[in-house]
Amino acid sequence: MGYLQNLNAAQRAAVEHGTDPLLIIAGAGSGKTNTLAHRVAHLLKNGADPRRILLMTFSRRAASELTRRVSRITESVMGTGYAAEALTWAGTFHGIGARILRDLAPQIGLNPEFTIHDREDSADLMNLCRHELGFSKAQSRFPAKGTCLAIYSRVVNSGAPLGEVLPDHFPWCAMWEAELKRLFGAYVTAKQAQNVLDYDDLLLAWAQVMQDPGFAAHLGALWDHVLIDEYQDTNRLQARILLALKPEGRGLTVVGDDAQSIYAFRAATVRNILDFPTAFAPPARVVTLARNYRSTQSILAAANVVIARASERFTKDLWSDRTSAEKPRLVNLPSEADQARFFADQVLANRESGMTLKQQAVLFRTSSHAGPLEIELTRRNIPFVKFGGLKFLEAAHVKDLLAVLRLAQNPRDRVAGFRVLQLLPGVGPGTAAKVLERIAAAVDPLAELAHMPVPSKVTGWEELVAVLQPGPWPEAMGRARLWYDPHLERIHEDAEFRRADLLQLEQIGAGYPTREKFLTDVTLDPPEATSAEAGVPLKDEDYLILSTIHSAKGQEWKAVFVLNVVDGCIPSDLGTGQTADLEEERRLLYVAMTRARDQLTLGVPLRFYVTQQTKRGDRHLFAARTRFITSDMLGHFDVTRWSPPMTTEAAAPAPGRIDVAARMRDMWG
Repeated sequence: MGYLQNLNAAQRAAVEHGTDPLLIIAGAGSGKTNTLAHRVAHLLKNGADPRRILLMTFSRRAASELTRRVSRITESVMGTGYAAEALTWAGTFHGIGARILRDLAPQIGLNPEFTIHDREDSADLMNLCRHELGFSKAQSRFPAKGTCLAIYSRVVNSGAPLGEVLPDHFPWCAMWEAELKRLFGAYVTAKQAQNVLDYDDLLLAWAQVMQDPGFAAHLGALWDHVLIDEYQDTNRLQARILLALKPEGRGLTVVGDDAQSIYAFRAATVRNILDFPTAFAPPARVVTLARNYRSTQSILAAANVVIARASERFTKDLWSDRTSAEKPRLVNLPSEADQARFFADQVLANRESGMTLKQQAVLFRTSSHAGPLEIELTRRNIPFVKFGGLKFLEAAHVKDLLAVLRLAQNPRDRVAGFRVLQLLPGVGPGTAAKVLERIAAAVDPLAELAHMPVPSKVTGWEELVAVLQPGPWPEAMGRARLWYDPHLERIHEDAEFRRADLLQLEQIGAGYPTREKFLTDVTLDPPEATSAEAGVPLKDEDYLILSTIHSAKGQEWKAVFVLNVVDGCIPSDLGTGQTADLEEERRLLYVAMTRARDQLTLGVPLRFYVTQQTKRGDRHLFAARTRFITSDMLGHFDVTRWSPPMTTEAAAPAPGRIDVAARMRDMWG
C-alpha cells in the first residue's frame, strides 16, 4: 500500500493492527501524530464509517491537525472527492463531553442551554458561596477561593474522597473538611440554579451518565473505533469514561508516552497508561515507537540515561540516525545572574550563525525562575514571548467582554452578571447583588432588567440592556465589543494594547456559527497568551521563546536552554515528598531535554540570591546539580564552567571621589 511506504516497521504495525485493544507507546519525536493519522486513514480505507470514529485529543488544535492529515492521506488514496469534514466526532475530551451532555440534556436532568464557566468564573462563584456560608469571617483563615476550587477539582478528577485528598495534597486545609464539604454542596446547588457547568462537570456528568448500563451501551454503540491521544495525561475520570465506552476494548486505540506524564497537578495519573494493557483479557497489544525523528543521537543518549532510572516504565531507548559530535552541555555558573548573561550570549551567538530567535527556546520548571533572564533580555533589547504565565482568558479586559456574551447567553449566570453590572459607573457590589437577585426570580430576566428602576447615579443602563438583547451572530460580538470600548478606555491606561486582544477575540468569534459554540470552545481551549501581557513584540517578527516545561510539551526547537537544573528547582522543593512526585519531576527534565533538535544546554547556577527571609534577611543560598543527573551519567554531557569575563573597566581602580548628592542638589539651584 503506497500510502504506508514511508512508515517505519513499528509505525506500520500500529497502523495495520486490527480491532483488538491497542496501546501505542510513542516516544518523544517518534512521529506519533503521523502514525495516528495513518491509522485513522487506514481504517477509512478499509471501509470504516468516518461518522462512527471517535477521536479525542487534549486540544482543538491537535484535533484539527489530525483531521487535516487524515483528509490529506485519504484523498491521496481514495480521490479528491473525499470530504475533509467526514470525521464528525473529533475533539477534546471536554468538548466531546459538552456535546454529548447537550444532546442528552432532556434525558439526564440538564437544561441544554447551559453555559460553561472557566476556572476564574468558577472560583468567583465558589467565593460567593464561601461568603454566603460565612466562612470568610472565620476566626482562623479559611482557604481562599482558588484553593477551594483546586480541592474540589482534585476530588472530582481523581475520584478520591475529600478525606483522602486533603491530607495528601492540601494538608494545611485538613481542619476544614466538614466546612469544605458544605461549601462544595452549596457550590453545586448554585451552579444548577444558574444553569451553568464548570470545566470539571463536563467529565463528571459524562462519567455519571456512563454508570447507567443503558446509556453506556447507547453511547458505546455510536462508535466502532475510539482513538485517544496523549493517554498519559488522562485522569481517573477520563479512564472510567473510556473503559465504560469500550469495556471489552474492541476498536479501542490509545496513544501516549509514560515518560512524558507530567500533569499530576491536574489529577492526571501515569497509572492509566501503565495499567492499560492489563485492563482487558487477553491483554492489549503494545507497540513501541522508539525511532526519534527530532533530536541528535547524542541528545537522545543523555535523555535516555535520565529516564532509565524511573522506578516504573515501559522500557524503550529512543534512537536516531541524526549523528552529531556535539554533546548536550551541562554548564556550571556562579549565580542566576551569570546564567542569564551566559544564556543571552549563547542566544545571540546562535543568531549570528544563522539560527533565528524563534528557533531557540529557554525552558524552566516554574514561571518565576525566568525573572533574572527576562531582565537581562530586556536590557539587551532581545525580544521574547513568554508562555506559561498569564493566559488569554485570565486578562481582565478579555474576561469583561466574554462576561457580556455569557450574560446575554444565560441571564441567570450570576458570576457574569456580577462582573458586567459593575462595569457601569455608579454600580457597586451591593447594587449588583440586588439586581441579580431580582432577575433570578423573574420569568424573563432580560425583560425584568429592562424595566427595573435604576438609581440616578448609574449611567449606561439602557445601552447595556440593548447589547444583551438577542441578535444575529457574529454581529452581536461586534456590538458587545463596541459597547465595552468606552469602559476599556475608562478602566485601563493601556487601552490601546488591550484593544488588540479584543479585536483578536472578535476575529476568532467570527469563525463560529453561534455564540453558544464560540463560548464553549473558547472556554475549553483558549488562546495561549495575550499580546499585551505575554511580551509579544509588536514590531519584531523574530523573538525568543520563554516557556515553562509544561507549556513546552509537544513543541521542538533547534536550540533549547534549560534554567536552574539544580535540586530545589528540578526537582522542585514541593516535588520531593513522595516517590510519585519525584518520578514526575524526573519526567519533567526528560520532557525538557527531548524538545531540542540540535543543541541542548542545561544551566547549573551554584548560588541563588534569596530575598525577604524574615529571620535572616536577604542572603545567598548554594545549590547542587539535580539528583537526576548523577556522576556516572556525566560522560553523556559536555561539562563546563563559565564565569563572566573581567573587563578592563571593571579591573581598573576608581578614578577618585565626586559628590553626586551635591551635584543633584545643584540642578535645582
